[in-house]
Amino acid sequence: MSDSFSLADLEAIVAARASADAGASYTRSLLDKGVAKCAQKLGEEAVETVIAAVSGSEKDLVGEASDLLYHLMVVLKARGVSLADIHAELARRTAQSGLAEKAARPTA
Repeated sequence: MSDSFSLADLEAIVAARASADAGASYTRSLLDKGVAKCAQKLGEEAVETVIAAVSGSEKDLVGEASDLLYHLMVVLKARGVSLADIHAELARRTAQSGLAEKAARPTA
């Protein structure tokens, strides 16, 4: 893969694999298990990424971060959220400072 590989490319690959047979596609098999299982895998990868960031090598971190981004794209696919939706939210948020954006969030 070249340096020009993007998250949009990953989104397209996940979408294509989502249409494949579960016997031939890990992505399809994850999606068939439902959003909760996809989210569980995302959480596992997030923890592994944190561990690699703190105590792993740069290579470990790159690998775990790649796994994390893949599983994030699977969760987004499972929920019907597009990368364009994420881009729009990021654009909205970056229109103001991070502290102002955080202060404007509703409290739970």
